[in-house]
Amino acid sequence: MTEVSLVLIFLVIVAIVKGVRIVPQGEEWVVERLGKFAGVLTPGLHIINPVFSRVSYKVTTKDIILEIPEQEVITADNAVILANAVAFIKVSNIERAVYGIENFREAMRNMVQTNLRSIIGGMDLNHALTSRDRIKAELKAAIADEALDWGLTVKSVEIQDIKPSANMQHAMEQQASAERERVAVVTRAEGEKQSLILNAEARLEAARKDAEAQMVAAKASAESIKFITEAVKENNASAMFLLGDRYITALQKISASENSKVVMMPGDLVGAVKSLVGGK
Repeated sequence: MTEVSLVLIFLVIVAIVKGVRIVPQGEEWVVERLGKFAGVLTPGLHIINPVFSRVSYKVTTKDIILEIPEQEVITADNAVILANAVAFIKVSNIERAVYGIENFREAMRNMVQTNLRSIIGGMDLNHALTSRDRIKAELKAAIADEALDWGLTVKSVEIQDIKPSANMQHAMEQQASAERERVAVVTRAEGEKQSLILNAEARLEAARKDAEAQMVAAKASAESIKFITEAVKENNASAMFLLGDRYITALQKISASENSKVVMMPGDLVGAVKSLVGGK
């Protein structure tokens, strides 16, 4: 075997090694011939011209997960919040994905970040913190058309986290504390007000009841005086007897008291008694 034969055999082996391509499942390879796009190799065994053709790009056909790093976003009411997201994309047109953009992963990451800032920047703080579904829908719609031009399909976009910055959180905590203090002061003032009103109403009711009692007592006293007056007109002895009975009762109470030292007696005791019994 001559040296030429050995060289030819070596070239054939090299050609076979370079020309035979086995594409794994989940990938598609881009083949260029003389520097120009020639075709796409799907998963399986392929043989290409090792002299004029070469595999230029290997592209995954599986869903691609793009982590969008956390970034500061200023809302419409000048609040600073932190937001990050994750995008799920898929290469739907390999030729566009390879030749339409230099690095479609980095391009998509930057586009998601830019649109996320724009969408959140049009909201105030409260809406931005509570409108994840709205932000997600608007973000997907904003990047879908541009991604399609690059041969990509946006499967989903999820907002991983959206929260106020550390300084903003501190300010919100102070605001919440002040609001709670204000509510406590108002509640305490309302309680004191209601207490004063109830006490005033209680005093008013007590005064009203006391006045009614005095009126009843006055009416009873007036009726009693009227009755006594009528009785005196008919029989003077009855009035004298009543006064005498009251006088004797009063003397008994005075004499029974431990502090009593002197008991006042009428000078004409016999005459007084006669008067009490109606004697002459």
